[in-house]
Amino acid sequence: MHIEQIRQSLRAAGAGASHEFRVLRLWSQALPQTSGKRRPEHFLPASLLAALPALEAQLAGLVRLQSVHPGADGSERLLVELADGQTVESVLLPREGLCISSQVGCAVGCRFCMTGQGGLVRQLGSAEMVAQVALARTRRPVKKVVFMGMGEPAHNLDAVLEAIDLLGTAGNVGHKNLVFSTVGDPRVFERLPRGRVKPALALSLHTTKDELRRELLPRAPRLSPQELVDAGEAYARATGYPIQYQWTLLEGVNDGPDEIEGIVRLLHGKYGVLNMIPFNAVDGVDFRRPSWERAAEIARTLHRRGILTKLRQSAGQDVDGGCGQLRARSIAVLRPMPQARATHLS
Repeated sequence: MHIEQIRQSLRAAGAGASHEFRVLRLWSQALPQTSGKRRPEHFLPASLLAALPALEAQLAGLVRLQSVHPGADGSERLLVELADGQTVESVLLPREGLCISSQVGCAVGCRFCMTGQGGLVRQLGSAEMVAQVALARTRRPVKKVVFMGMGEPAHNLDAVLEAIDLLGTAGNVGHKNLVFSTVGDPRVFERLPRGRVKPALALSLHTTKDELRRELLPRAPRLSPQELVDAGEAYARATGYPIQYQWTLLEGVNDGPDEIEGIVRLLHGKYGVLNMIPFNAVDGVDFRRPSWERAAEIARTLHRRGILTKLRQSAGQDVDGGCGQLRARSIAVLRPMPQARATHLS
């Protein structure tokens, strides 16, 4: 379901612009439709009042919390079931943040990411994205929303931008606290500056080498690291938000002195920050994470060279929380053993 469909249902029930905004505001902020100083019966048309219970039930049915996986760092990994039975992941982060999914699966196929291992299953509707926020807000306050969960937001661009527009208005999330994370699609740099709500931008860099980036992100658009940084810099200067460059640190792959020199060359003087995250181990993926001491030394070296670098832990690592892992485990539990592999012991 998309937000525009909700708007059309509200208008068909007699809602004006202010009524529509009220309903969407209360839903996206996880507040009862009876909230506020003005009672609904004193403000909403009778036809809308009559239609509201069915609409509330429809909105409540968009997502369901299937399981919760708390981490020692204060995060909570949420396995969220959609109305059709598919599942996605949301992550409640420390300091009132939330990471949400925009697709079931992902088509980019990043070699170090569990989500991409099974390909793209389907797109999420914009209402399903906002519903993840509403669900998370029933558990704790959410003031920052990051589109960095399952999926590549640029591959579901219209729906993601519709969700961002609602969250940045009725959803009461500051525009710089809405973060659009992408491997780098040229359409992003064309569309985001034109929106009423302009989110901050996180760009998956991961290496300064063109050929290695193509190997690590096999179905990402063919932007070189230099082209990606140039496009990011233009967006940062236009919006006033620094770009967050994402770097998954892989031992023996992108943690050498050559990459450090490449980072300095690409990012020195740029309006951005490098988020360096040691690889979160994924079953069946043949990469390793460097030691924390090695990662910290890389970050210190980059700081000394003038690159603002933040060394981060992936939230919820103690609960195997890399994007796609909860979903993969739940599917493995539900999937019956293939008959051809069954054995009988006597």
